[in-house]
Amino acid sequence: MSEHMLLAFDDEAPLAQALAYALDVPLGWVRCHRFPDGELRLRLPDNLPPRVLLLRGLQQPNEKLVELLLCAPAARELGANEIVLLSPYLAYMRQDMAFTPGEVVSQRHVAALLGGLFDAVLTVDPHLHRVRSMEELFPGRRGVALSAAPLLGQWVAQQLGEPVLIGPDEEAAQWVSVAAQERGLTHGVGHKRRLGDHEVVLELPPLALQGRAVVLLDDVASTGQTLIAAAQQALARGAASVDVAVTHALFVGDALQRLHEAGVRHVWSTDAVPHASNAVSVAPLLAQAVRELWGCE
Repeated sequence: MSEHMLLAFDDEAPLAQALAYALDVPLGWVRCHRFPDGELRLRLPDNLPPRVLLLRGLQQPNEKLVELLLCAPAARELGANEIVLLSPYLAYMRQDMAFTPGEVVSQRHVAALLGGLFDAVLTVDPHLHRVRSMEELFPGRRGVALSAAPLLGQWVAQQLGEPVLIGPDEEAAQWVSVAAQERGLTHGVGHKRRLGDHEVVLELPPLALQGRAVVLLDDVASTGQTLIAAAQQALARGAASVDVAVTHALFVGDALQRLHEAGVRHVWSTDAVPHASNAVSVAPLLAQAVRELWGCE
């Protein structure tokens, strides 16, 4: 029996299969049954090795957090001594302080929950701003934040040659600069004021866009409102085309359709979140991080 196993859910099968292949480890499935009242019954392989990887992205997170709450202790009962959570999208990271009295700082509490369940947590492009590192979120545990920005930078350069990369707002600065460095691409960052969940005021950087291919790059696309505003401005300033590249393609509701209606040509994302726009795999990135974490290099 192997000393390692990757556990995954069937709705993340493509990434799980690619990751298991990259690591050369057995792949086991967590089977899930939902009762009429909404409760879950989970079933894991009945004999687990000492080291277990659990792949579970936390897009649409609430039910998945319950899955993790049940899976981790069950895996230890079934033989696992060390459990590493691979969560390519780590939810509840945006609320990192109380902006009004009584607001729950979800980042701190969700991190405490996960830190109590797992020996290590690996994620991709977490939405961290007032926290300097994953170690701050998971004291006494190993926290690893990876970035897909170089992969996205390589992808857009392969597709378009020398596009202009734009991060739609200041929060995207850390990703767009890294992505641009891969091929020495022209890049800049916009300025945003958010008026609500669905309304933003945006100003793009003063770059020459006339006749240029523009790629809007960000860590996450949810409602798409920021990207829509950026695309409209870029086209108004003479951009020849506007495409979008994101790590996490959440695209709630009709967000993707509205992006295309705003003039966006292509939308490219990583498979950190399963979506029809997936073009770049994070499996090699995750596999390398796991090998380093377990000293397999």
